[in-house]
Amino acid sequence: MAAELTAHHRRLARQKREAIISAATELFLERGYDGTSLARIAEAAGVSKSTLFKQFPTKAALFEAIVTESWQRDAGDTAAQPRAGDPRAGLTAIGHRYAELIGRPGMTALFRIVIAELPRFPELGRMQFQLGKLPYFASVQHYLESEHEAGNADVPDAESAANQFLGMIANYVLWPRMLLTDWKPAALDIHYAVEEAVRTMLARYAPDRPA
Repeated sequence: MAAELTAHHRRLARQKREAIISAATELFLERGYDGTSLARIAEAAGVSKSTLFKQFPTKAALFEAIVTESWQRDAGDTAAQPRAGDPRAGLTAIGHRYAELIGRPGMTALFRIVIAELPRFPELGRMQFQLGKLPYFASVQHYLESEHEAGNADVPDAESAANQFLGMIANYVLWPRMLLTDWKPAALDIHYAVEEAVRTMLARYAPDRPA
């Protein structure tokens, strides 16, 4: 019985946390970071102020949670971290997962919040970069390094290669969304963009590519 109660409490706590993060994201986008109070977020999330303050004592801590959870969603899934051995399969898995990640409405909202508030709150940009973008980028770089070390690809500069690969996908999936509110590419078009990025990487970094 005690175990059931504990599991129930954990589930409730998780649901409240998700509600808080969702409400905060919407309010930050609508009213701005500075124009949104923690009390207003608690009201919109349907939780008490004490519940919110217990999980997020400051607005910065709440925004930090939004960033990390946006970028680390599904990070524990082993499919998100392919092992070296098959560059085509590995890049394809990474590419489709990245397209799905940055194509989420919440990710678009996060970028818009950061860009809008950057002049007044540069720390938001640093959070987005250091807690979100940079760790994700590093994981792709490490994957490319592992394929290079295994002799499956010729990637002497994995940092540059990771930039190229993720950039090709983001340029189609994410950045038009920042300017065009009606940008909703079809799943087949996104699939094609990812596959073309993979083909480009394989052609550029094939281990037997002529010098």
